[in-house]
Amino acid sequence: MEEQDQIILVFKTSVKFKKDIIRIKNTFNLSKELKICFDLEDCDKIMRTEGNLYTADEIITKIKKLGYQCEELK
Repeated sequence: MEEQDQIILVFKTSVKFKKDIIRIKNTFNLSKELKICFDLEDCDKIMRTEGNLYTADEIITKIKKLGYQCEELK
């Protein structure tokens, strides 16, 4: 079986604190299938994901359900 390409997505968020990052990562049941990193120093509070399990819309929906703003940057 051929390995699928990893998809890199970048989002603008309203995440402010490290505890928020932990909460988000736990929501996605992080394993090796999805990597998430944040740049809270950036004015847009950038979240970058790498994986192929979730679409941008699925990620946005999960983040918004947690009470954070999230929009894909293209």
